[in-house]
Amino acid sequence: MALLQIKGVYKHFFADGKEMEALHDINLTIEENQFVCFIGPSGCGKTTLLRIVAGLEAPTSGAATIDGEPIVGPSPERGMVFQEYSLFPWRTILDNTVFGLELKGIDKAKREERGRQYLKMVGLEGFEKRYPHELSGGMKQRVAIARALVNDPKALLMDEPFGALDAQTRNTMQSELLRIWEEEKKTVLFVTHSVDEAIYLADAIVIMSARPGRIKDIIQIPLPRPRTRTSTEVNQIRDRILCDLRTEIASC
Repeated sequence: MALLQIKGVYKHFFADGKEMEALHDINLTIEENQFVCFIGPSGCGKTTLLRIVAGLEAPTSGAATIDGEPIVGPSPERGMVFQEYSLFPWRTILDNTVFGLELKGIDKAKREERGRQYLKMVGLEGFEKRYPHELSGGMKQRVAIARALVNDPKALLMDEPFGALDAQTRNTMQSELLRIWEEEKKTVLFVTHSVDEAIYLADAIVIMSARPGRIKDIIQIPLPRPRTRTSTEVNQIRDRILCDLRTEIASC
């Protein structure tokens, strides 16, 4: 069943008196509970497209909808996890996690109970009273994921959330994210520059062209999870994606 639809989306920006086209005629349907990764050259509009789905940017033309309703602004039904941890340094981990519930006016006892539930899910039980500066980068991103999930969103939007982590922590976080996704069964839109990360995580990979961003290819990943990163099947998919990412003048 389709949850998100992007129809004829264009996005233009104006800077220094000049117009720049960031996205060109994006059309995409994303099913409920699907895990979709977006990959492409730097500046191809991946993050801009994610921000349009989040309601943080408006398309110049076209529309994005969720459950058939136009997306016109931010909403807790679309939880966003940024590359930067974006935690409030003066709030405890639990208070950071339940911030959205606090804004909704949820009773303190109820929101803290729910916050503890999601901190336990992301492996941070016992850290509720700590502050962000006491956590590692990977732990901070776990908090950011818990904060997004605690609002029970229909879709989880992730903009290179593991980009700043070391390789070992990044691999661990990828596995943890899949575990959480399998428990929660949320629709996930995940922006990455890593081909290996996309293949490991996604049901489908959307490959975008250089600016202006267009959908160049959509690759379905039929492999069961957990995936072996060095298997023959994974290597074949990797080769196809790397071929797709080459410029139009390069031969595959």
